[in-house]
Amino acid sequence: MEPAMDLMRRMPPGSTETALNALLSLLPDHSLDLLSQVDLPLQVCMDKENNKEYILCEYNRDADSYRSPWSNIYEPPLEDGTVPSEEMRNLEVEANEVFSVYRDQYYEGGISSVYIWEDEDESFIACFLIKKDGQGKRGYMQIGSWDAIHVIQVGPEEEGAAHYCLNSTVMLSLTTDNKQSGTFNLSGSIRRQMSMTLAVADGHLVNMGKMIEEMEGKLRNSLDQVYFGKTREMVCTLRPSPEVLSMRVPDS
Repeated sequence: MEPAMDLMRRMPPGSTETALNALLSLLPDHSLDLLSQVDLPLQVCMDKENNKEYILCEYNRDADSYRSPWSNIYEPPLEDGTVPSEEMRNLEVEANEVFSVYRDQYYEGGISSVYIWEDEDESFIACFLIKKDGQGKRGYMQIGSWDAIHVIQVGPEEEGAAHYCLNSTVMLSLTTDNKQSGTFNLSGSIRRQMSMTLAVADGHLVNMGKMIEEMEGKLRNSLDQVYFGKTREMVCTLRPSPEVLSMRVPDS
């Protein structure tokens, strides 16, 4: 199993789905592990009821249907699809509103979705997703994409604090075809983890937002060093701007 995961870590994001399907046919006994550990490029669907796009992933999937964070309805329709409790759904709605503002200001566009569900022992898990595509808007980039996946496991509250474990993945791909820059295709992914125990006086959403903001800064710096170098101008329409923007719940 470990050699298979090593292979998947080295695959360019655009080829991940093809490679995963091949491995699933070769290693059917490890299907569950492969599907849970391999991050695929994010796909998008339209919530027709609210006329809003949302992101598809394993965290809002039940059978072959996907739940919209805007309407809480599965598409295609699923009568017995799993939905969060009322408390978690209220937090999910608020998180989508706040994260949408964060994404618009930080990424200058793109699509975001947040999914929250209960875990064991009075804890819960939240998945924050961002997808940003670019195509020849400025610089030398011809086409590219930036997918960010942040999954946070939140432990039960104890003495006014909770433990947060964040796992983040960013998948980047871009192509340039220009006389000045030449022609090349660059793609890769990076994964990092962060754990913190924080007071819950300001609320879980504020704590999760601060962790995601800090993590994205670290991921951006890592990608700058590993992938960008002198190609900074080509990817400026994809990656978040370097300015630090706070992710806060809007004043009521």
